[in-house]
Amino acid sequence: MPGDYMYSRDTAGVRESGARFDKVPKWIIMAVCFAAGAELIWLLGITPFMPFSRINVSPAGGLSREHILALAGIGVQSSFISVNVRDAEQRLRALPQIRTARVFKHFPDKLEIILEGRSPAAMALAGSGGIAVPVFFDATGVIFQVGSGTYPETIPELPVVSGLVIEDPVPGMRLPAMFVSVFSAIESISMNAPELLAAVSEIRISRKSFDGFDLILYPVHKQIRVRLSELNEDLLRYTLLTVDVLAAKEPGVGDIDFRAGTVAYTLKEASSEY
Repeated sequence: MPGDYMYSRDTAGVRESGARFDKVPKWIIMAVCFAAGAELIWLLGITPFMPFSRINVSPAGGLSREHILALAGIGVQSSFISVNVRDAEQRLRALPQIRTARVFKHFPDKLEIILEGRSPAAMALAGSGGIAVPVFFDATGVIFQVGSGTYPETIPELPVVSGLVIEDPVPGMRLPAMFVSVFSAIESISMNAPELLAAVSEIRISRKSFDGFDLILYPVHKQIRVRLSELNEDLLRYTLLTVDVLAAKEPGVGDIDFRAGTVAYTLKEASSEY
């Protein structure tokens, strides 16, 4: 019947318009996918091979940024792909001035180097070329500097450790492991109670005939030797207090011995070392 086809032309127009409308999202989706694909190709396939856009370095040990990068094997063309983190860390940790080294790569084109330099726990005098030179070592007994160098202003503040036999020292040399406990104790006291170490002019390591060692402390402004078998903050505090009390009561005290767990002292007249 004619009435059955009354709206056929309008319906066809609506269908054509709807088809054109349906094509619009497809083009948008295709454009978005193309842009995302290009971005992924750039991000994953190109940028990691390009030189780092940013390198953050925390200088330590008196080393410059340029020196650190050169020692780590990182140049102007180094990239995320080309840098071996483990190799760079091993190179930096081999430096006597560096205690710890961490290298981080941040995808896709950034690098970060975090260093911790060795800090001097104490200093000692060593023989080098027939003259005495100061050497600086950390709590692990690693000599990382020979000569005053970058620490001239800290020399009066650092405790002096004597009794060590050090000949022809070079950076990276390690002192005997048996003394590390003393060096660690010195560093701990220096951090927590520096005023105690400031009251001692010298800490002497006295080797025993067969095995082990004792410590001889020389308090500032007092001609008294203090003999200890170990060193820690509480013992040093008690030792210095005892020195002050005995020096006030017995002006002739020469030696005070804490090694047996009790206080024993000797007058200067009875000591052959005075």
